[in-house]
Amino acid sequence: MTHTDGRRPIVVGVDPDPQKRMALAWAADEADRHGLPLLLVHAQGVPTPGYRPQGGHPSWESWKDELHAAGDATLKEAVAFVEARHPRLEASALLAEGQPAYVLAEQARGAAQVVVGSWHLSATQERFGSAAVALPLVAHAGCPVVVVPEPEHTTQEPPYFVVGVDGSPHSAAAVDFAFEEASLRGAVVRALYVWRPPLLGAYDEYAALQECRRMLSEIVAGRGAARPEVELHHEVVKGHPVQVLTEAAEHALGLVVGTRGLGGFSGMVLGSVSQGVLIHARCPVVAIPHRHAE
Repeated sequence: MTHTDGRRPIVVGVDPDPQKRMALAWAADEADRHGLPLLLVHAQGVPTPGYRPQGGHPSWESWKDELHAAGDATLKEAVAFVEARHPRLEASALLAEGQPAYVLAEQARGAAQVVVGSWHLSATQERFGSAAVALPLVAHAGCPVVVVPEPEHTTQEPPYFVVGVDGSPHSAAAVDFAFEEASLRGAVVRALYVWRPPLLGAYDEYAALQECRRMLSEIVAGRGAARPEVELHHEVVKGHPVQVLTEAAEHALGLVVGTRGLGGFSGMVLGSVSQGVLIHARCPVVAIPHRHAE
């Protein structure tokens, strides 16, 4: 959805719980920072037509009306929250039927970003919780997807972003995003190339690390020159990408990763890395889908 003036909105999924507002706050701040409109989306799954639960519950049609009324109330509260935070921000609301991941992926067409919340649960619960929305959304959206955790994590000064680099065009797009955000927020960029030694076979570790350093330097060099106001730190770290990135970003403003890249993560598909950090990171995670990079 693109506005008539050509601006692409930031889309945010609205949680029905009024206590969970971190994603909404991120999206409102981001829209205000970029001068973009904000679209608040609340997606409702609906009962199967004809289903009538026992115990005197209303019919499916009445139940549907009640769901819509509750959804309208949820969006009204969310819009009031945004207006109180940024009175001049252009905000609109959409109540939609369907699974949240696919409703948001549909709204992502023409969007600048899609923002959703996340709640850290047990490994089993995550399969049916916030990750069940974030993971398919990242797979289908053609724009950056921001996953913001509840509750708010602790950042540190000076503020910084961590970005995962593997030498692919997808990670290059992630670096671009990190630099843009850091420039707007007066933050530092920490670019990490994570190298994982192969489990089998002989290899020259020194040569491998030198090649990693070369690719990392090449991918950040032009961007650092284009945005001299952004302080840049970059390094090659040996270890597991998910563990290294999540630990490095523990107190970051955000962790930015590309998806479906190959290379510096020792042949690992970056999609598996992005999936891992989406589940384990305690800071906001920005996933740059491969279609956006292209």
